[in-house]
Amino acid sequence: MAVTVNLNLSPIEAKDEFLVKKRASMAADVNVDNISSFRVVKHSIDARQRQIRVNLSVELSFIGEDSPYSINPFQPNNVANKQEVIIIGAGPAGLFAALRLIELGIRPIIFERGKDVSSRKIDIANLNREGVVEADSNYCFGEGGAGTFSDGKLYTRSKKRGDNTRVLELFCCHGANNNIMYEAHPHLGTDKLPGIISNIRKSIVEAGGEVLFNSRVADFILDGPNIRGVVLSDGSSHRASAVILATGHSSRDIYGLCARRGIKTEFKPFAVGVRVEHPQEMIDKIMYHGNPRGEYLPPASYNIVKQVEGRGVYSFCMCPGGFIVPSATNSEGVVVNGMSPSKRNSKFANSGIVVEIRQEDLSAYSHHGEFAGLQFQWELENLAWKYAGETQKAPAQRLADFVAGRPSQNIPEVSYLPGVTPSSLHEWLPLGIGDKLRKGFPLFGSLLKGFLTNEAVVIGVESRTSSPVRIPRNVDTMEHVEINNLYPCGEGSGYSGGIVSSAVDGMRAAESIASRIQKK
Repeated sequence: MAVTVNLNLSPIEAKDEFLVKKRASMAADVNVDNISSFRVVKHSIDARQRQIRVNLSVELSFIGEDSPYSINPFQPNNVANKQEVIIIGAGPAGLFAALRLIELGIRPIIFERGKDVSSRKIDIANLNREGVVEADSNYCFGEGGAGTFSDGKLYTRSKKRGDNTRVLELFCCHGANNNIMYEAHPHLGTDKLPGIISNIRKSIVEAGGEVLFNSRVADFILDGPNIRGVVLSDGSSHRASAVILATGHSSRDIYGLCARRGIKTEFKPFAVGVRVEHPQEMIDKIMYHGNPRGEYLPPASYNIVKQVEGRGVYSFCMCPGGFIVPSATNSEGVVVNGMSPSKRNSKFANSGIVVEIRQEDLSAYSHHGEFAGLQFQWELENLAWKYAGETQKAPAQRLADFVAGRPSQNIPEVSYLPGVTPSSLHEWLPLGIGDKLRKGFPLFGSLLKGFLTNEAVVIGVESRTSSPVRIPRNVDTMEHVEINNLYPCGEGSGYSGGIVSSAVDGMRAAESIASRIQKK
């Protein structure tokens, strides 16, 4: 019978496999020679004290007993001639919905407005070099969705909506490092994700499913309160027994389509703000209490939440050893986001610092109804574009200057490849955002000594933290509250926030559809 023990080690000790095994055997009070195998089931860094420690949970298996744990494989059915389900969007929700449908014997057909991941790389490189935004192929649209070219964070606080472990296993089945199964804050890295996403598509196609690129949905086929299929922008129509709506939070045209077709949507609270970039060495010094990081500790990260005048001001999608990237989906807006490679070896650290936005904060946009947040979001992005000289160069200001309300004469080196333009963000950010950020940063600085510095740069705007619109669905069946056979899921429908929670949501939609089909 396997035994799990908890260890508290120094970073150097935690890197020594023989020592870990020996300490684990001592903790379990067994002879080390009787251990057939051991595996780490949880790994986390405890940097609360000056002496950094590593917490490990280690599972021991013994000679003569059952084989140790192994990752459950993906076990596809041949679905080439099975009942079909349409999936709109090839992001995490759509791809994992497809994998689950295949396991359940149903054929998925994915329509993705963007390009395959290899072609998408070319458009993203051009965006970084020339500032040219391709409307359907960028950091948000294309195979894998917004998560493909991101840090690939796989941490979620949500444990009640589905099987997070199964999502991690499926990632491992398609090329992810097995350490994501035990790291407290696992991530894949933007350099690894494209290959993993390609492998997932290969599994879908080999099982008899279909993934169609450059296939933007332009209309729904409705029959009273029932959805029967979709019409693409090329005029072709496609029918199926159900439609999973798994578009991301940037598919604004889908919200417009819902409005035109009388499909209910509603306002959802969201958050907007800026990206803040520090030298990674500075964040390491702050978080590791002045200790050198060395080879035994990962690049440090932070996670902060404060209240300012009744609104949350908090860090979002912190990317240690990462880059800031242009995430606009149209040529007249500037949007910034963060990503990290798997080794997190950039000399920069960046994080979104954002302010909570509620419906009552947008009274000036009330005539836009449930799309008030969407309109506010768009106008903010357009404003950033104008202050960037109507280019994809992002407006930027030194952090201490921003808080003090003074212009920055120059901007230090940043990771944002299209470049930045010095701009007094404190003057033009809407009051509900700019003032709360300027009051929030000193609170951050009081907690993290050295954080509030002019060596850090504020870069605008971080506006796509989540969807400002929700497409409502029934709690149990996951069907839209008014349209039968329509299953809104993922970030774009307002029901998840990140890769894992979106993947879980997509899998749940697939399971709900399979349950309905089986009952028939």
